Order: sequence, then structure tokens, then C-alpha cells
Amino acid sequence: MMRDGGGITGEPHWGGTALLRPGVLAFTGSIGTTDLHAHHAVQIVTATTPFTMRDEHGNQHRGTKVVVPADAPHRVEVGAPEGTVVFLEPESAPGRSAHLRALRSGWTVAPVLTFTRRRPLAVVVDELIEHLAPAMAADEAVTRHRAVDEALRLLPDLVTAGPVSGTELAAQVGVSASRLTHLFTEQVGIPLRRYVLWLRLRLAIICAHAGDDLTGAAHNAGFSDSAHLTRTTREMFGLAPSALSRHVSWDLGPKCSRIVQADEP
Repeated sequence: MMRDGGGITGEPHWGGTALLRPGVLAFTGSIGTTDLHAHHAVQIVTATTPFTMRDEHGNQHRGTKVVVPADAPHRVEVGAPEGTVVFLEPESAPGRSAHLRALRSGWTVAPVLTFTRRRPLAVVVDELIEHLAPAMAADEAVTRHRAVDEALRLLPDLVTAGPVSGTELAAQVGVSASRLTHLFTEQVGIPLRRYVLWLRLRLAIICAHAGDDLTGAAHNAGFSDSAHLTRTTREMFGLAPSALSRHVSWDLGPKCSRIVQADEP
């Protein structure tokens, strides 16, 4: 999501601290500009001064609090010197709640996330999730097919262990590959292979900050090569992977797992 520096003199550059948990990526610090990109996570941004998001249609969303729905193309046109960004998986209760708020009320709907430079980032994230999760009860609950729920449960471990075959995953959850592909896209809102890419990108970040170079992080996260990782990172977050290493200090969870092959088609 971050570009390595702003395109306008005086614009803030991305820099600060971040944490990574299953289903949550959070950052606090200076917010720089980005290229146009889309990612599966719901993005909640708040800052001490107004910043500007622009969507794929050219519409500006300006304020100190913005929620970007899942998979919505956007870019940060004007950054902010101090702010907090939280990415939530839209399959989670808090992520879906935030996603629906943005769809129903607009991107500049005031989220409950409040920027503070004094409280630990983990505390801010915990409070946000605690507030958003109960709000899901007021939204229309989506009943997913049991095969989709089981696939979502299995995928994190499968991605860590090695290549993921859609055919084999379908057999594990008891449906045909075509049925799983249809159900997953319809009920999760993103194709299965793109969801797997998100999980692999998360693993690559963990590997890079555990000491791997770009080539090693790509290989160990299941990408075919570093160019594949770079293309994916730019597409999903609008940045080169190296920007994360130079400008963001990460609080990471699981250690890197070794993977030696890319996913099967």
C-alpha cells in the first residue's frame, strides 16, 4: 500500500512501526503517498491532519478518518505526518463491520479508531476490534457454505506448509474444485488464488523481517521468484517490498516457514 516516498516535495514519507497478527496488519507513523492499488483487506486510516484518498473513478475522499472497503482500487494522493492505518481481513467480524460501514455510509464515515501517539499500537488495535466485532450483530449476517468455512480454516496452515492445490483443497472440504471456486469467490468476495496470494505476501513479510533477502523471502513464502513477489506487492499494496524493510519497524508474530515450490495452477 505504501510507496517509497511521496511524489511531491514536502510530502510525508512512509515511516514508523507496525504489527502483524493473523488477519490484522497495523501501522502508525507518517503516511506517504501511494500508487493506485487494491487489496483484499479493509483499510481504516486516521490522522492528526486531513489526508486525501482518490478512488478508481477519480473521486476524492478527504478527511482525518477514512475507511477503504475490501478490494476497492484507491491511492493516497495527499499523506499526513502522523497517523494510524489498520488492515482487517473482511472475513472477520470486525473487518466485515468496517467494510459494510464504508459501503453504506461512504469512505469518510467516522470509524472508532482514534489516532494517539502515546498508546501502544497493539492497544489501539485491540480496542478497535473489540468495538467493531459487536457491531457485526447489527449487520446482515452472511451464512457461508461449510466448505468455504473449512477452506478458510485450512488455508493458513496449508500456505505455510507448501504449495496449495485448489483441487486438493476442494477434496479436503468435500466439494468439487469448480464448486469451491464458485462458492469461494461468491461468499468471500475474492478468488481463491488471490486470497492465497494475500496469505503468501504476509508470510513473505515475516520472512524478510526474519532476515531473508528479497529472493529468499519470495522463495520461502512460495512465490516463483522475487519478481513475482514484487509484482504481487505492488498490485496489492502499491509498493516495492524493499520499502517495508527500510522504513517500517515490525512487530511480527510467527517465524518464517520454509517453502520450496510455488502453488499449482
